[in-house]
Amino acid sequence: MFLRAAAAVAAVSALVMAQDGGPPTGNGVHTYSCDASKCQLPNCLCASTSPPGGLSPADTPMFVLFTADDAIQPYTLASVNQFLAQRRNPNGCPVKMTFFTSLGYTNYANVTEWYVAGNEIADHTMTHVGQPGADEINGNLIALNALGGIPLSEIKGFRAPYLNFTADMFGILKDSQFTYDSSASASVPVTDPNTDAYWPYTLDYGLANSCENEGIQGTVCNGLPKVPGLWEIPMYSIFDERGVAGVHLMDPWLDLGTGTAANDSATLSWMQKAFTDHYNGNKQPFGLYTHPIHVAPNLPGVAAPTGTINMINQFLDWAQGHQNVWIITNEQLIEWMKKPTPASQLGNLDAFKCPVPQVSAKICNGMPGNQDGLLARCQFSDFPFQTCYGCPSEIPTPDNPNPPQATPLDGSQLRFRLPANCSTAFWDPIAGKCLCTSSDCQYEDGSRSVGGASVTVGGTGASKSASPSYVPFNGNGAQSLTTSSLWISMVLGVLGLITGAGIVF
Repeated sequence: MFLRAAAAVAAVSALVMAQDGGPPTGNGVHTYSCDASKCQLPNCLCASTSPPGGLSPADTPMFVLFTADDAIQPYTLASVNQFLAQRRNPNGCPVKMTFFTSLGYTNYANVTEWYVAGNEIADHTMTHVGQPGADEINGNLIALNALGGIPLSEIKGFRAPYLNFTADMFGILKDSQFTYDSSASASVPVTDPNTDAYWPYTLDYGLANSCENEGIQGTVCNGLPKVPGLWEIPMYSIFDERGVAGVHLMDPWLDLGTGTAANDSATLSWMQKAFTDHYNGNKQPFGLYTHPIHVAPNLPGVAAPTGTINMINQFLDWAQGHQNVWIITNEQLIEWMKKPTPASQLGNLDAFKCPVPQVSAKICNGMPGNQDGLLARCQFSDFPFQTCYGCPSEIPTPDNPNPPQATPLDGSQLRFRLPANCSTAFWDPIAGKCLCTSSDCQYEDGSRSVGGASVTVGGTGASKSASPSYVPFNGNGAQSLTTSSLWISMVLGVLGLITGAGIVF
């Protein structure tokens, strides 16, 4: 049995408070009990600060989780690319990251491109609301599949906006067959005997993090909520010179620390100290959790934060200078957790390889060189977007996440959405044809229920019946991302996220 003292986090910057839903209140003591003789991999794992599978820290890889939240669009992808595009993991594969996607100001064509390039697309609700219900969570699944061409079974992860979750949310994720959540946080340093920096674990015996978050005390931890098989990937905090009283989580380069303004040198030292503590200890993953719009290099009318950009790259250069450091997605981490593998053998795992889809045909498939001139342009006044899969007749909403496809103004036929038996990179949505003809891109169908209901994939949209299936094709390639035409309303909307009444997380 574990006995964990919940951290009372104080003096957090207003920005991080907004993301976390406020610092934990109270100083309660919570128990976590898990029967390791019954809870065994690959489907169950107790919360623990020790590496899984009995690995020693010396044999354990050091994982860096680079995640981004909110809209996928040319500005945010340019932001992420300036940090990751040229980096490689120890096996020579390009590094990958997880993008928790909400739909406001998202360009679906960029969603497709980012996924086909080998990155993970995860769910962040449709309209970015805290304490989300099933309509927000499942509606995002449906819209990302219909307009982004992301196979339903490939959307495995979820993060609650503002990290504002409820116990009921975990049940919704279980019902909709998500693999993991990453909304809870670890707020005690790994060097503290009472650290809550656990390796990812399943919720068979309840949550072991964020026990004191405002509004959910008594509904989480102490054995609650029990959600067998659902993984929790804690978000690992970093700390300034105050230790547990100086916690930083998302976008730490925006935080004040002990000074009166954000300080890149100070932030770099915080990140290096936290990374070193993880690396020299039990190798718990290190997280860089970003809202990439804040460090975008090319926002019209906004000076690029060059100093901060250089600092983040300096940190990543430094981190990758250590032995056995891998920058990976949350999905890759869970695959490794299910089958813990020594660092010396990690490059042999399928999840860490980097096959490239071999498609040369001129089709709209998320590969920029193939789809030039083929994107449908959806001219909605609030945020116009592009998609390979045909414009909806109205903006998707939680009540109607997959509206009927609009009749194209150029007289062309309706486009065909991704079916259940073809990979995104090999699907021609204009001809309605799958170009996969070899065993290299074939796979077996599986099924996924979305909130207990079935959802149609393929066709031309607007249907909510039948059950989707897909086995992932792990495409990869150093594709240049479409930055194409940027629309005035999108520019104004993005600037509004930064300069408006509040910052959206």
